[in-house]
Amino acid sequence: MDIAIFKEILINQGHYYLRALAQYKVPERLVIVLIYAVLAKAADLFIDHLLRSLANRTHSELDNRMIDFLHRPICWSIFLLGTMHAASISPDLAPPWDAVIPNLIKTLILLVWWVSVIREITLMNEQNMGWILSRMDRTHFFMLKNVSRIVILFTGILWGLVIWQVNLTPLFASAGIVGIAIALAARDTLANFFGGIALFVDAAYKVGDYIILDSGERGEVVEVGIRSTKIQTRDDVMITIPNSIMASTKIINESAPQPRFRIRIDVSVAYGSDLRLVEKTLLKVATENQALARKPEPRVRVRSFGESAINFQLLVWVRDPRHKGLETHNLLKMIHAAFADRNIEIPFPQRDIHLKRTEDQQ
Repeated sequence: MDIAIFKEILINQGHYYLRALAQYKVPERLVIVLIYAVLAKAADLFIDHLLRSLANRTHSELDNRMIDFLHRPICWSIFLLGTMHAASISPDLAPPWDAVIPNLIKTLILLVWWVSVIREITLMNEQNMGWILSRMDRTHFFMLKNVSRIVILFTGILWGLVIWQVNLTPLFASAGIVGIAIALAARDTLANFFGGIALFVDAAYKVGDYIILDSGERGEVVEVGIRSTKIQTRDDVMITIPNSIMASTKIINESAPQPRFRIRIDVSVAYGSDLRLVEKTLLKVATENQALARKPEPRVRVRSFGESAINFQLLVWVRDPRHKGLETHNLLKMIHAAFADRNIEIPFPQRDIHLKRTEDQQ
């Protein structure tokens, strides 16, 4: 190709782009974007220095969390609104950019807030949301947290479709058929979901309760989710049980309706023992154990006359079901030592054998 022709083509292309820049006022649009970028940076400095310093002077963590949540989305929203303003000035952009660019900017704004809200909900836990947990049950809190994430997820998707002007009528029209297909393919998941809702409404147990299942598992409820419930046993083993099973099985809640739990200690003494002394000794042992609940008061009952002993039962209450095994261990040691100090005999099965000599043996 001749060099002169090549230069002419470059000059013509340059003139074309210059006319396009002038026609669509690109410099003015860039100035608008730059102004909004400066405003976004000013908002960033205002929030990061002034508002955060004011929040640090308060005793509440709520204002700090609000600043952490709003800081980045506000700055990005200001900048993206500037790009939308620049794209909307006259003259309009050439198709299809006149529709694509504004919708793309709206989608980015939605994405910024959408991700921030989901991230904030995910980070909610017992450490940073103590002010809510002091007013709300932990089980309800975690259930609402999981449901909120699902609702926000689908709301963001539908909002994005609305921004791009996607016709949702066929989508909703086919939802019935799709719903039937999903229900058949994911019936176990749906059963677990509705089982979790049933457990949430019935309030059969909550996070922190000690429960015993009909199958024999016993442990502390550590999480109640949409699909399953997690139980940590005394052996530090985590058991995950689908909510559909939890909703249809027998559950013994040792922490309800009161958090305390009663321990029964069976004790046997010899028939020649002073029963009043035995009763006083057992009550004294229970009173000296500071780990037991003061209310209700410890009780001692004579339950039966055995073959070789009188059977007593000491009834005490621990403040938390998790201390059942430890306090049973401590009480048995204290009872054994107290009986030894007071010469109270703890009998054991005995058999007397009598030998009778016959006349032939004589």
